[in-house]
Amino acid sequence: MMGHYGTKLRDYSADSRMIYMSGLAVIVGCAGAVLSWALLRLIYLCTNLFYFHRFNAHIVDPGATTLGWKAIFLPVIGGLLVGVIARYGSDRIRGHGMPEAIEAILMRGAKISPKITFLKPTATAIAIGSGGPFGAEGPIIMTGGAFGSLIAQLLKMSDAERTVLLVAGAAAGMSATFLAPFSAILLAVELLLFEWRPRSLVPVAVASVVAAAVRRLLLGANPIFPMPSNTGPVSHSVMLGAVAAGVASAAMALILTKGVHFFEGLFEKLPIHWMWWPAIGGLGIGLGGWVFPSALGVGYPVIQRLLNGEMGWGLIAGVIVIKSLIWTESLGSGTSGGILAPQLMIGGGVGAALAHFLPGVQPGGWPLICMAAVLAGSIGVPLTAVMLAVELTHNSTLVLPLLLASVTSYGIMVLVQKRSILTERLSRRGYHLSREYGVDPLETVMVAQAMHTSVFALPDTATRRDAADWLTKMDERGAQAWSHWQRLFPVLDKDGKLVGILTRTQMMASAKADDLDAPLVEDANRTPVTVEPDETLRQIATLMADSKLSHYPVINEDGKFAGILTIEDLLAGRTRQALRETNRDRVLRMRWPFGGAAKAASEVATLDGEE
Repeated sequence: MMGHYGTKLRDYSADSRMIYMSGLAVIVGCAGAVLSWALLRLIYLCTNLFYFHRFNAHIVDPGATTLGWKAIFLPVIGGLLVGVIARYGSDRIRGHGMPEAIEAILMRGAKISPKITFLKPTATAIAIGSGGPFGAEGPIIMTGGAFGSLIAQLLKMSDAERTVLLVAGAAAGMSATFLAPFSAILLAVELLLFEWRPRSLVPVAVASVVAAAVRRLLLGANPIFPMPSNTGPVSHSVMLGAVAAGVASAAMALILTKGVHFFEGLFEKLPIHWMWWPAIGGLGIGLGGWVFPSALGVGYPVIQRLLNGEMGWGLIAGVIVIKSLIWTESLGSGTSGGILAPQLMIGGGVGAALAHFLPGVQPGGWPLICMAAVLAGSIGVPLTAVMLAVELTHNSTLVLPLLLASVTSYGIMVLVQKRSILTERLSRRGYHLSREYGVDPLETVMVAQAMHTSVFALPDTATRRDAADWLTKMDERGAQAWSHWQRLFPVLDKDGKLVGILTRTQMMASAKADDLDAPLVEDANRTPVTVEPDETLRQIATLMADSKLSHYPVINEDGKFAGILTIEDLLAGRTRQALRETNRDRVLRMRWPFGGAAKAASEVATLDGEE
């Protein structure tokens, strides 16, 4: 009996495991919300301890401290503690979380050490609580991802399933932090999943929604940055202004990205152990906070002021200059802290500056637009940035300028920047990460379109002498005949059904056997692996990787032999994609000056397929 490889084609590859994964995602979502709540409380506790010397877990602004110049050294102490935790606990807590999550997904089978679940939030709380100008969302994403990975490692799962739970935990953390379930799902799709499949999207969405629902119970349902909606229409001049805002935001995103990379390179040149780097970065934080206290901490109060329409140049300069400088410098030192909230704050400062020159829009409108655009440009997530702006403020009236500015910023950064703020560190470790995803061209080409149908076949009545005769003819024809593509030789019955397969080596061995009158089929493989014409080349590529075979007979549903597929035929799909990407043709030509009549440039077919 022949071994057949093949599955019925369908739109999606999901199976019942998706339901099981979604059930686990409920647990991960609940845990993500609780971890988010706990980390925020821990940050508030550390802030109160560092700046106000009291044991209290309520939200407080470190810029309101009365310590004066003494507060300069608090970030140094915090950086020192983070360095100690990183050196003697785990160096994986260094950084802002998302590159580490990406590395775990792509390079380590979605396996994160369980201790990261505890060390990362602790280090983050100390770093931010001591004045670090970071956000909590990146570390919460890493912490939620670590919990999801922990659950997956305790169960029997594949790498792909561990990735789903890791990303589900990450999405749950972001959803609970910002009360932004839709944005968290989009972030997973644009940044973490590296695929668009129901098997991963459904569990991630479940975790995100559950986390948002639990977060509403723990911290309330109000938006993080309440902002009144503008009921009036957005003017065309505002849309033009959104393009300018996108360009300015891209410039700011480029400065921030280059700044982080610059300081990372600078710290790597220091002749001391990296454990001390966060403390040195903390000195920069302390000095910057002394000049502009509002730059310290997460910065939510400053973001709210910008969205309320405050546009004083002192505030703008402090945000754009001081906040940007101490954030890039401290993040480059390798401490623990997030990047989303700082970029929202800096983007808001850019928008507040532009509001003095751009067409009028509702108060806080331009800061909101630039918040999203800077985020879209710096980490390459335009859809996430737009939806996050809407979910943070519950203001959906600015969707059009938000989208235009974000896509403009994103498009510019894609052209001018090889790596984003997220992927540069990975590239320095020797990894390459592509942020482009598309349908595999092998998925769009069927076996029937690529297989060889002109095949030399032998009847089941053939003898070894027939094989010897064929080889003699090949010798007479010379090297060109021997270079022929065919490596498999089917043996068929009178109905055209496959009886067996011989390789060229088997043919040569049969021709040299003692009994040349013996049936050739006795030397054939009677149970070859076969494929069907309606399978995709992607399925065959997977089969080749598993079986280590490179040639397959193709059998129709009725069992009749149809052709042979070789490893070279797999290039057909790639060739089609290459032609699609590189061949540039003018398909239509207008007859000038009268116009209206169009003619195919290639003179072979019109749009309706007629000659």
